[in-house]
Amino acid sequence: MQFPRRSVLRGSLAASAVLALPAAATATAATAAPAFARSGRPRAAWGVQVGDVTSSSGEVWVRSDRPALMTVETSATESFRRTRRWHGPLLGPGTDFTGTVPLHGLPSGEQIHYRVTLQDPYDPRRSGEPVYGTFRTAPARRRAGARFLWSGDIAGQGWGINPDIGGYRVYEEMRRLDPDFFLCSGDNIYADGVIEPSVTLPDGRVWRNVTTPEKSKVAETLDEYRGNFRYNLLDHNLRAFNAQVPSIVQWDDHEVRNNWYPGQILDDARYTEKDVDVLAARSMRAFREYFPVSTQSPRGGRMHRVVRHGPMLDVFVLDMRTFRNANSPGRQPSDAQGILGAEQLRWLKRELARSRAVWKVIAADLPLGLVVGDGATDFEAVAQGDPGAPLGRELQIAELLRFIKHRAITGTLWLTADVHYTSAQHYAPERAAFKDFAPFWEFVSGPLAAGGFPANKLDATFGPRQVFVKAPSRANVSPMESPQYFGEVDIDGASGELTVRLRAEGDTVLFQRTLRPGQVGQTA
Repeated sequence: MQFPRRSVLRGSLAASAVLALPAAATATAATAAPAFARSGRPRAAWGVQVGDVTSSSGEVWVRSDRPALMTVETSATESFRRTRRWHGPLLGPGTDFTGTVPLHGLPSGEQIHYRVTLQDPYDPRRSGEPVYGTFRTAPARRRAGARFLWSGDIAGQGWGINPDIGGYRVYEEMRRLDPDFFLCSGDNIYADGVIEPSVTLPDGRVWRNVTTPEKSKVAETLDEYRGNFRYNLLDHNLRAFNAQVPSIVQWDDHEVRNNWYPGQILDDARYTEKDVDVLAARSMRAFREYFPVSTQSPRGGRMHRVVRHGPMLDVFVLDMRTFRNANSPGRQPSDAQGILGAEQLRWLKRELARSRAVWKVIAADLPLGLVVGDGATDFEAVAQGDPGAPLGRELQIAELLRFIKHRAITGTLWLTADVHYTSAQHYAPERAAFKDFAPFWEFVSGPLAAGGFPANKLDATFGPRQVFVKAPSRANVSPMESPQYFGEVDIDGASGELTVRLRAEGDTVLFQRTLRPGQVGQTA
């Protein structure tokens, strides 16, 4: 579905005028931490975002450059001839001048145009220029279908916003595809990764970065985490994308630091704060401030949730960080905590059993059958390389897969990013050591703006067969040397068929597979 871009372009261009990238990547972005002036009018220079859109609701986000009252107006047309007004919070330093307004009672399956206005709380005559955006609500009818994109891993391994190549160009390519929403599978930032002014590539070319003070060291303070989330919004491609495409966002490890788990005490000279729980709390607060998530607010809330996108699709957003046990060799014969925690596992079972959607996407921030190590002996994800019966965190996944089979829950597939390449795995009991589950697919795609890495080994416990993989041959290949990856899911409303396309930057479809409803995973 295509629609006029005038309102989106007005909003993104207005923001771009304020947040224009420096001509040279070695320059520090002067607007990374703007001064909060007391004269003039409030400005929404960081653009707008909408999150967790359903058939009748969504969450609108904005950031001001000073204290301001937030107002959202919605309309069926971009002329805004008839509007509905939503009064939002007072934006102030307690939330880094960010705020979110929940919208309810929206018409299903419609294009919603909105504008956000910021007003001086002490002088109602002083209002800033509106910032515009648009999004589609989920359909109420099955025949409407659904289409979305997913990926993750942004500004990682030292590859930040490079103005020489146009910044995060992949976001403009995704925007042109005009999806219903974008699922970000984690690593929205690399809080543990420094962005240097320049990096020399193996062939002698120089990669130049936009830099900010908050990206000159690992993040430890709340302000440093906030600065990491602000950094990506310096990119005009991302701001234009946010103004048009709503998001469903989850977190993974690099929002805090690499491979973290609750209770961890760091042995890392870069950090003065060694308690990961303290760092995670600061990062989570900044995450809540910078993303519109329906189950969270600046006061708290959880990451895991279900976002219902009409009768064809439910998205089950997992949190494989907050409740996990410590990384270990993963060979324990019993493990009640696992990677999800007992409470989240019960929630996931309950919500999967309740779901009436044709397709049930399980949005994981880590892969299931790919072996992801953490040091010489420990493992970061679910798999640990032992091809036999489930052990360690695999036990919890085995319990979930058994539940899905025995409750005859159809239409499940797993999507993730994390490993910095793209692949498709089909899992089947006839190839597995653990056999009490129904076949299913797992699709991996990423990174969006980070280094590429070689493919990980497969763990045979759940019988994966890698039907497709595209990965670099060496570690940390820059976005100038290898395309960035994202995936597309397209559900046909008439037949109910779901098509997955693994895409590479440059309008390239690398792999495509169509699945039939009620027959998921039957063929590889």
